[in-house]
Amino acid sequence: VQLQASGGGLVQAGGSLRLSCAASGRTFSGYDMGWFRQAPGKEREFVARIAWNGGSRYYADSVAGRFTIARNYAKNTLYLQMDSLKPEDTAIYYCAASTRGGVLPSLYNYWGQGTEVTVSS
Repeated sequence: VQLQASGGGLVQAGGSLRLSCAASGRTFSGYDMGWFRQAPGKEREFVARIAWNGGSRYYADSVAGRFTIARNYAKNTLYLQMDSLKPEDTAIYYCAASTRGGVLPSLYNYWGQGTEVTVSS
């Protein structure tokens, strides 16, 4: 499956952004989907995941209550709604697809190219 992330940009602290990840190729519905992020000088970290059937969602503690992950099967698109953004949310955000799910990047088979989010204070 090919993934194309978009929607990043520059926003002030307290603002909102919605990231999108368009999937093509293999059946989108067959994969658990996740969002990860990587800040400069840091390792890639888990942000959120949603099960292949949309039945469960899981968030990193740092974003729980502020971010919402969702998927649209008709549009083959994954979303990440980010509210109450903080400067520490600044990073490149990646979408990924997995046949196994989980929070480790190594469990994800396919990756998008990343979209940059910058939150100013």
